[in-house]
Amino acid sequence: MKKIKKFIKMHKFMGTGAVIAIALLGYWAYGSFTSTADETRYVTTVAAKGTLVVSITGSGQVSASNQVDLKPKASGEVVFIGVQNSQEVRAGALIAQLDARDAQKTVRDAEANLESAKLSLEKLRKPADNLSILQTENTLARSKESKQKAEDDLKKAYDDAFNTVSNVFLDLPTIITGLQDLLFSNTTGLGTNGQWNIDYYANATYQYDTKIDEYKLDASNKYSVARNAYDKNFQNYKSANRSSDTKTIESLIDETYETTKSIAEATKSSNNFIQFYKDVLTAHNLRPSTIADTHLSTLNTYTGKTNTHLLDLLDAKNTIKSDKDAIVNADRSIAENTESLEKLRAGTDALDLKSAELTVKQRENALLDAKEKLADYYIRAPFDGTIAKIDIKKSDSITSGTIAATLITKQKLAEISLNEVDAAKIKIGQKATLTFDAVEGLTIAGSVAEIDTVGTVTQGVVTYAVKIGFDTQDDRVKPGMSVSAAIVTDIKQDTLMVPNSAVKSRGEEHYVEIFDSPLAESQSSQGAASANPPRQQTVEIGISNDTSTEIISGIKESDQVVTRTITSTSQATTQQAPSLFGAPRGR
Repeated sequence: MKKIKKFIKMHKFMGTGAVIAIALLGYWAYGSFTSTADETRYVTTVAAKGTLVVSITGSGQVSASNQVDLKPKASGEVVFIGVQNSQEVRAGALIAQLDARDAQKTVRDAEANLESAKLSLEKLRKPADNLSILQTENTLARSKESKQKAEDDLKKAYDDAFNTVSNVFLDLPTIITGLQDLLFSNTTGLGTNGQWNIDYYANATYQYDTKIDEYKLDASNKYSVARNAYDKNFQNYKSANRSSDTKTIESLIDETYETTKSIAEATKSSNNFIQFYKDVLTAHNLRPSTIADTHLSTLNTYTGKTNTHLLDLLDAKNTIKSDKDAIVNADRSIAENTESLEKLRAGTDALDLKSAELTVKQRENALLDAKEKLADYYIRAPFDGTIAKIDIKKSDSITSGTIAATLITKQKLAEISLNEVDAAKIKIGQKATLTFDAVEGLTIAGSVAEIDTVGTVTQGVVTYAVKIGFDTQDDRVKPGMSVSAAIVTDIKQDTLMVPNSAVKSRGEEHYVEIFDSPLAESQSSQGAASANPPRQQTVEIGISNDTSTEIISGIKESDQVVTRTITSTSQATTQQAPSLFGAPRGR
């Protein structure tokens, strides 16, 4: 009996421990199953090719009138009229033609530009042949030879320039000393009592014309400037030699050129001074000193020498500059030819090829635009009918708002209203689809026949009337019936496109979100979860309508793009095992 009690007591504690352990395990499981989890899901689709249609919609009524005014889309001089009053015409018949020479030239230029772009693209697509590589190698070698020659020429130019400076200083000391003696010494037979020549000339003239003092001052000042420049320049010349660095030689050339100019100016000023003395005395019937003629002859000699030296120095400066420029140009040519050779050996660069393809596309669009503008100079019948009236004659200058002719047709017309933004996108001849409230299920194709030149303003809103001719007739359609029209303004076939919701913008750039490793496509609108976020891929977009956007570059067909991102907090269903103490209770 004691053993039994002991056994029960022992197992009682063991049972209690087991119950506590199970309770703790259940609590942990409950917390795990009832915890919340945040996850991001992505709805995706693939970029696909198809036909993208852009249209503008409007509403109006079936017109009771079958009369259409024909107007040109361009301005110019009428050079041809192809119809007469009461003449029946077919759709597309030429009514009149304007002078289109400028537009025709634009088309020719666009065709030439397109052909050039295609040739460039074709050249890029072809692998480089041995001849092209050899020609580029030869061009590079010639560029290097040109650089070496330019460097040799530059070295010789510095030597020649130093020789020129040396030749200048063979004459400058004589000239500057001669100027000093001519002005500031006493020539026998000219002055008295040690009077300087410059003072003699001034005093002899002053009583007849006081302006001589201005000439005297100018001659004296310019001599002082020339003397100071010469003294400094001569010291620098003596300090330099043929082995001096190029910067020193260039500086010496510039300084010597300026010094020679100063001496030439001083010589000219002295010549003017003495010549004025001679002219004044001669004007007063006085005989000038014959020494003045000697001085003038000397000054003329100085002038000839300084002018020659100035030309030689300038030529030396220009030669150095020309040779330095030749080295720079040779370096550029070497760099260009080196890069060209590397590209030829490596093959066509993918970016260059893509750029050339885009250029061809741009030139094609430019040609298309040019042809469309050329067509604007030809007024054609939008549909079959009879010419009721011709309002123009040959040689008239007309504008895009001028009525050229009036066409009466048996076709029904729909007249709709468009706002100014939509009306600007509409052109005559564009295709349209017409539907009618009164005739369920009926759809009729048509084309734009007339666009009002002047809009109608109602409560500040501008609208334009647009007439659309029916391509087919249906007796169920009556005048005055309501009509809805969708006018096709642009269409791209076999173009890559994605839903509008996939395209996002950042500043002026557009991008889509893609996964490097595509997600498994979800069959529901809830998308698929991903631990890694998508990356942004920049794209170039084209036209778009209410649902889709054209992708010109950036992604390719079948690439998976994100159209919607879903971030949600989901709570898992609570799951519990039966309790030892009874059924589970809700929380």
